[in-house]
Amino acid sequence: MRILLGVSGGVAAYKAVLLLRLLREQGHRVRVVPTASALRFVGAPTFEALSGEKVSTEVFDDVPQVAHVALGQGADLVIVAPATADLLARAAAGRADDLLTSTLLTVHCPVVMAPAMHTEMWQHPATVANVATLRSRGVHVIEPASGRLTGKDTGPGRLPEPEDIARLALEVAGRAGARGAPQDLAGLHVVVSAGGTREPIDPVRFIGNLSSGRQGVALARAAQDRGARVTLVAANLTEPLDGIEDVVRVGSTAELRDAVRAAAPGADVVVMTAAVADFRPARTPGAKIKKVPGQGPAPIELVENPDILAELARERLRPGQVVVGFAAETGDETGDVLHHGRAKARRKGADLLVINPVGGGRGFGTDSNEVTIVDAQGETVAQAAGSKREVADAVWDAVLKLSPPLAATTD
Repeated sequence: MRILLGVSGGVAAYKAVLLLRLLREQGHRVRVVPTASALRFVGAPTFEALSGEKVSTEVFDDVPQVAHVALGQGADLVIVAPATADLLARAAAGRADDLLTSTLLTVHCPVVMAPAMHTEMWQHPATVANVATLRSRGVHVIEPASGRLTGKDTGPGRLPEPEDIARLALEVAGRAGARGAPQDLAGLHVVVSAGGTREPIDPVRFIGNLSSGRQGVALARAAQDRGARVTLVAANLTEPLDGIEDVVRVGSTAELRDAVRAAAPGADVVVMTAAVADFRPARTPGAKIKKVPGQGPAPIELVENPDILAELARERLRPGQVVVGFAAETGDETGDVLHHGRAKARRKGADLLVINPVGGGRGFGTDSNEVTIVDAQGETVAQAAGSKREVADAVWDAVLKLSPPLAATTD
């Protein structure tokens, strides 16, 4: 992918170097377009050495090539990080007083801006209005992180970490590229659960898991891009959900079960991607459990949660409904990941079970996944590895290959 990395003049410009290295390591071609102020924080030789591309700030540096037009026409994605208050203002006003702002007026690809500034500047009505203007034009302005700023100040306005910027920007580019996706799910209503449930121990503590929900969100976006109407049941997600029209937010397993069962009767496909807690505390006190010095913790009695996937597979809340489950597995002394996954497929009775290994940097919280898709008898029907979007498309391909073929609901 050909990426333009715009860098404006703020202390957080040093993170642009890390972002540049990350994008290059992922195989993308990156051209850095800094402002003159940005070069007061990070020198051009650093950007040129890491990108292998010429760095310029002025429109007049390469007049024969009409650089600001050529750069914009050749880009697949533009990322501006950091985007200062001044840069946001100039971009919103349509200014073209340096190479970066001139280029922003010529691009047709997705543009992602990652603001970084002091809290007062981020919250100023002028900046709020400029961000709203840019978003209304289709620019993806990421919400800044909250944390330590310059000096002793803390608050919203911190530049997100390079890994988060790269992931969000590439997701935006992926969604833009998916606009030409085949509409082979058109007319279908799908319900997707994503995230991880939390079972309260007391008002401030809970039993939970490490699921980020990224794979479930990728499945929802892929289905929507391929023409389906999507209901996403989101359990404690922090992932951006912009563009997904029907989102039901839940916390506990009981809430997720109620939400999925409410949506399932009208669905052609139900995909249970969420990591659901198997157990919950039998009792939840109304006040925080206090630590008593010298005494160990009181035991917490657990009771089993309903098996939502098995229920859906058994009851089929709509005739002809397809039910897909996910199994995050680790191997142990009794068998490997596939052994446990195949056994689970036979127990659950879902049409398809997607088995993915987790732990050791795999599965949860990563941008990639590796899965084996099996049928209700545990037989392999497909395998996929790559980005979570690529895995999502492989799952939908497997769903479409089921016999008899899906028929859209008529409600």
